[in-house]
Amino acid sequence: MAETAPPLGAQHSAASVTCVKKLSESPDLNSIPSCYAYYTNPAETMASDHHDSIPTIDLSLLTSDNPDHRSKAIQDLDKACEEWGFFMVVNHGIPEQLMRAVIDVADEFFNLPEEEKPEFQPQNVLEPIRYGTSFNTAKEKVFWWRDFLKVFVHPQFHSPHKPQSLREVVMEYCKRSREVVRKLLKGISESLGIEESEMEKSLGLNSSLQIFVANLYPRCPNPDAAVGVAPHSDHGLFTLLIQNQVAGLHIQHKGNWVHVTPRPNSILVNTADHLEIFSNGKYKSVLHRAVVNNMKARISIAVANGPSADTVVSPAPHLLRTQDCRPAYVPMKYKDYLLTQQGSQLNGKSSLRQVQIQD
Repeated sequence: MAETAPPLGAQHSAASVTCVKKLSESPDLNSIPSCYAYYTNPAETMASDHHDSIPTIDLSLLTSDNPDHRSKAIQDLDKACEEWGFFMVVNHGIPEQLMRAVIDVADEFFNLPEEEKPEFQPQNVLEPIRYGTSFNTAKEKVFWWRDFLKVFVHPQFHSPHKPQSLREVVMEYCKRSREVVRKLLKGISESLGIEESEMEKSLGLNSSLQIFVANLYPRCPNPDAAVGVAPHSDHGLFTLLIQNQVAGLHIQHKGNWVHVTPRPNSILVNTADHLEIFSNGKYKSVLHRAVVNNMKARISIAVANGPSADTVVSPAPHLLRTQDCRPAYVPMKYKDYLLTQQGSQLNGKSSLRQVQIQD
């Protein structure tokens, strides 16, 4: 049973909410405060072990000079985005040492004294550097068991001043991540029958908005009641995710939660809302969540890759023409979508539903 604590609801300012790391380190914390009790039934946090079926995309084949290998890889990517909205990428070209370094520097950031971190969760959700807890504490009544650092890294690069090595490591990792995303999007454009140049122009990819997110999920005394991140889909086109050696990611497939066990040195990729919109619903953004445990802290690094902030995203005109179909989504500027989603409670695919055209 969660212990009673003063309600930390929507009437509280974000700065009045304690970071979860500090709360988890309280010597007398035997159970979570009631404002963190998300699940009422422990069975709700369960997931099946289905990892053998999760698609794997070999990026070296997707960029191969061998037309047969490339064609097969494009088919696999198309199928993964359509049937799962999720896949693992191997042979992606990002050094394992760099992947470890970005997780280590995120851990170093979260271990800084509070006074050396950026302002605690600014109210502006488009602030280029945001450090905070949960998702949007100004709107939530039940909080997530996570702290986060969110940094806008492209088209303009931002970074906290500390730790000193963070800037260089994050800059290099995000640059390499953009290269992976461009290769994936090239495969997507071919799969959809759209010229790569048309896709770049339609989505403003040369000034694409890229957001680096470091998540800390401390040990939790009641992991069957708390949630790390509630079920949701992501904004943007593709989100790339890596983690330390601690499990905690679930994706939803055919209505069931599936526990994700990454292959060694792989990158986890999920399709996001604006790829669903651009493909006019052919590819579906995947619902996913993070669960917590009482043994060891989990760190994940999610890099959201979207169109440019000022791009008005709509179904690709080429698809509507060639398939003789109606648009299933209302055009909306990416920045406005971000403001809507990030400025409210995150709830499943509620943001995407707002731009869907109902039959």
